Amino acid sequence: MSHPSAPQRPSRTRRGGFRLGRIYSVASLVGLVLVTACVVYLYRSHALRQLLEHEERSNTVLTAAFGPAVWAEFRAFLGGPAGRTPQDLVGDPRLAALHDALAARMRGLPVVKVKFFDRDGLTVYSSDPRQVGEDKRGNDGVRRALSGEVVSQLTHRDRFDAFEGEISDRTLISSYVPVRIGGPDAPIEGVVEVYSDVTAMDAQSAAAQMKIAVTAMLLLGMLYLFLYLVVHKSERIILAQERERDEREAQSIHQALHDALTGLPNRACLSQQLGAELAQAAHDGRRSALMFVDLDRFKTVNDSLGHHAGDALLKAVCARIRAVLGQRDRLYRVGGDEFTVLLPDVADEAAAAAMARAILGALEPAVPLDGVALNVGASIGIALHPDDGRSAEQLLRCADAAMYVAKAAGRGTFAAYRAEMGERAERRLRVELAMRKALRCGEFVLHYQPRLDAHTRETVAFEALLRWNSPDDGIVAPGAFIDVLEESGLIGEVGEWVMRSACAQANTWTANAACAPCVSVNVGTQQFQSPGFVDLVVEILRDSGLPADRLELELTESQLMQDPARAQAVVGALRALGVRVSIDDFGTGYSSLSYLSFLAVDFIKVDRSIVAGVDGNARERAVLQAIVDVAAALDIRIVAEGVETASQARFFERLPGAEMQGFLFSKPLPPEAIGDWLRGTADGMTAAGRPGSGTGRPAPDAAQCASATDRVLTAS
Repeated sequence: MSHPSAPQRPSRTRRGGFRLGRIYSVASLVGLVLVTACVVYLYRSHALRQLLEHEERSNTVLTAAFGPAVWAEFRAFLGGPAGRTPQDLVGDPRLAALHDALAARMRGLPVVKVKFFDRDGLTVYSSDPRQVGEDKRGNDGVRRALSGEVVSQLTHRDRFDAFEGEISDRTLISSYVPVRIGGPDAPIEGVVEVYSDVTAMDAQSAAAQMKIAVTAMLLLGMLYLFLYLVVHKSERIILAQERERDEREAQSIHQALHDALTGLPNRACLSQQLGAELAQAAHDGRRSALMFVDLDRFKTVNDSLGHHAGDALLKAVCARIRAVLGQRDRLYRVGGDEFTVLLPDVADEAAAAAMARAILGALEPAVPLDGVALNVGASIGIALHPDDGRSAEQLLRCADAAMYVAKAAGRGTFAAYRAEMGERAERRLRVELAMRKALRCGEFVLHYQPRLDAHTRETVAFEALLRWNSPDDGIVAPGAFIDVLEESGLIGEVGEWVMRSACAQANTWTANAACAPCVSVNVGTQQFQSPGFVDLVVEILRDSGLPADRLELELTESQLMQDPARAQAVVGALRALGVRVSIDDFGTGYSSLSYLSFLAVDFIKVDRSIVAGVDGNARERAVLQAIVDVAAALDIRIVAEGVETASQARFFERLPGAEMQGFLFSKPLPPEAIGDWLRGTADGMTAAGRPGSGTGRPAPDAAQCASATDRVLTAS
């Protein structure tokens, strides 16, 4: 069988982690290159600037050192008249002497070439004779030098004509230096251009530049590796955290949509998926069926053997149902012992019924658990889509209504939805809403049925019986609404109101009569199982002022059997307060006569079905006599319920300490009639009008009793 799972969302951890590593790698490498390039560029720029400034200062000093001497010696030649032609300069015999003089002075210096320009920018001398006579008035270096600046520039020449001949692949710095004869303020006589060979220094700078680049690369590479390790570690931590977060979110989603005990999809998952499944089935032209499965005896097992046994039983039940279902069928747990089965593709109602029979058959064998064979059946309601409903809500409501019909039919069976079931469910809902309104608006009332001493016919107690004073239907007996109160969860609140009201009412009876009868209150299962039940009784007695020995609490056999140890403790606590305890409807539950020795109760109320056996055969009377004998041996008093005939009354009036109640004596009375009843008893009137009793109240005949019974049953 397939199980739906929560939608898978794309993981953001891998995508986010990959982006982090990728961005870091790209950014780091780009940054590494850029930083290295910047460092190299800055170093190169600084080195070249330093080299240029150094050579410029050297060339300026050099010019200052020999320039005036050369200029003084060859002044007539260098600063000759304007208008000389290149031919005049080249042919001048002083040019060779100037060349020899300069070569001698430059020997051993890095200067490889010298040029002289007159004030007109004419090249009057060059170590390369071919340049003599060139007009350099447009040369920026010459013009600026003539204006008083020293201008230097770096250049690289593949071939260059120097003093000593042609040189190649050289890095040169040329400086244009103004010539002043007579001091720094003297007029400029001309310009000297000095070429210095800085190839070696440039090579050293380049080598240093390479070392710096390599060092920077190594340092940055180490930094990159360090940061890479940090980022990689961080990335792993982030990935692990996000993976854990994704897992937690997936787990939270799974827990929100699945039952923790069985692992089945839960009600929330059913609500999410059922509508989509039905829409898809309608689109595909398929019929679907929804089955509502409610376990029949699970609560008894859970309450009597404990939640551990109940959990194990639920797991076993789920396994059996799964084994029956097909691959496409889906099982959901929607409540404590409630399941739904979605059959996404069924041919017709008969196919769904066949599946229901198979599930019931799988649940029929006993479940072995801790050495005990547990039998648990189920009631199944079936609704078809689209026949019974087109929406998920409609289909669930129809399947639920059909399940209640199956349970009412005797359990262990199934029922398919019919239109009248929906009407019954709507009526049930209307009753529940009316019950809530009745509790809110104070429409519940109590009637009290007298309980008499079987021998003296003295009123010893009143049993408080809940009635609903409906604005539309008048007084309604609990048979018409008590089941709704229990299933809706209102029974606890209503039960507390009953006990409070009954105790307050009983405290007023002493002022209205010489006797002080007890009040007997039925206790609901939810009330009795509540951890604070005994504390609630103490609070109600304190608030009402009723003495504890005038309150009797009626418990059913099934309540006492669900958790015998707890029941014994609660009964003991109640009796320690002074409250009287009785077992109601004795003989209809699970108790045996030997079980009475386990619980220290004050009364057992023999069920009306057993009391009726008095008028039957000798075998039934023997059973009743056995109950009476065991109760007498355990000092437990007998209360006969539903006494309706004189022969029944005569049987119990012979028993010591026996008590009776029933229509033979009185129907349940409204609170305002209790005073008259008690005053009548105080005047010596007996309830049954026995011969010789001296009362004027005749016993009702059989027809009257039957009529009263019919009226109450009709109201119920």
